[in-house]
Amino acid sequence: MTSSTFPNISINTERLVLRPLDTDDVPPLTEMMNDEQVAAWTDIPQPFTEQAAHTWITEHAPAERAAGRGLDLAVTEFLTQRLVGVIRLTRTNWHIRSTELSYIVAPWARGEGYASEAAMATAQWLFGDQKLERVELRTAADNTAAQQVAQKIGCLSEGVLRNACIAHVRGDDGVWTDVRTDFIVWSLLPEDLEGSAEQLADTGQFTAFTDWS
Repeated sequence: MTSSTFPNISINTERLVLRPLDTDDVPPLTEMMNDEQVAAWTDIPQPFTEQAAHTWITEHAPAERAAGRGLDLAVTEFLTQRLVGVIRLTRTNWHIRSTELSYIVAPWARGEGYASEAAMATAQWLFGDQKLERVELRTAADNTAAQQVAQKIGCLSEGVLRNACIAHVRGDDGVWTDVRTDFIVWSLLPEDLEGSAEQLADTGQFTAFTDWS
């Protein structure tokens, strides 16, 4: 495959639909991005406005995909169509056939295993349909929830990038302050997926049915 951009696709799992962001997502995306946990562990500007969400959906995401750098997907519940998160692919290298995957889960959808299910389905699509050879994840040293997702989908921890991450802490006055910390680097290769899909299925958090179109 000689493609150097990701297609506009939809990925279905048993419980979720991953699809391109659209302008109907502006209100829930804005609410999700203003969540305390999202603000702490991402570089999303705070406060995050509806205008920022609209710009992301209509300008930034399409430009990143067109340039071949990445792909942003809304993660929605299959039954309710409610937005429950975002999967982001960034720093894509089509020569090496690698990309960096990250995930954000809305506060109203945490604890359901949605991040693992969405990340697993995306990885299966990347390795199967897009013929990528490496997916990389980076988690802040203290972000245990993100690390648990990486472990659940079968990632291997490769090492630590010291002082490479900026997290954020909100003081009593409500002002966010940058705090330097380490990144833990994880990788997922096609052969790593074989056991992890079965393992997630056993825990009831993933069904090894993935369909994309």
